Amino acid sequence: MKSKWYALQESAVNLRRKGHSIGKIEARLGIPRSTLSGWFKDVKLTRAQKEKLRRQWKNGLIKARKKAVKWHNAEKEKRIQTAKNQARETIKNADIKDIYLVEIALALLYLGEGSKATTETSMGSSDPLILKFFLICLRRIYNVNTAKIRCELHLRADQDQQEVKRFWSRELALPIRNFTYISVDKRTIGSQTYSHYKGVCQIRCGTVAIQRKLIDLANMFCEETIKNFGLVAQLVRARR
Repeated sequence: MKSKWYALQESAVNLRRKGHSIGKIEARLGIPRSTLSGWFKDVKLTRAQKEKLRRQWKNGLIKARKKAVKWHNAEKEKRIQTAKNQARETIKNADIKDIYLVEIALALLYLGEGSKATTETSMGSSDPLILKFFLICLRRIYNVNTAKIRCELHLRADQDQQEVKRFWSRELALPIRNFTYISVDKRTIGSQTYSHYKGVCQIRCGTVAIQRKLIDLANMFCEETIKNFGLVAQLVRARR
């Protein structure tokens, strides 16, 4: 029984003998690749034709990879934008002027990032945004005087100490005199630091009372949330 593609066999074989790829012939004539493979098993290609097909395959692979990367980046950008929109919606529906809400946010941040081992309130980070938030809360919620704030810098060996100190002074709007100590990690000697990395800045404000309240507040909030959400879940299950 002849294949329904039989009438196109001669054309397909002629194209193959001219050095066309199976993929191009498949696209041009609409014949399944499995059928073409059977027709072409006795067709011999020259070395030049094989080399040309190899180059075409390689170039096609490069183009496909570039296209895949472009698609992946576009999809990633969509997901990033969706996350931003969802975050904006949450912020819009939250009363961020509520001092109690801000204090809870600070407490949760402190529970994860703040110092608990020392007998004072302290937080270190390489992210200026986190430390700006920490500072504004210390001033507005707890009335901490700027003069009582001390900053320590923990740097890599190849960093310019004075330049980095000025960077953090500008970012945090704190006087240079508040930066009282700089430590250098000797393990980094001989390795290059990325230009965007400005070390870790540790902010200390002396009193331990704020630390104690923040940790208790964060723990209580987590416990109450778990308890509340647990009760809601029980009610939902009971109604089913």
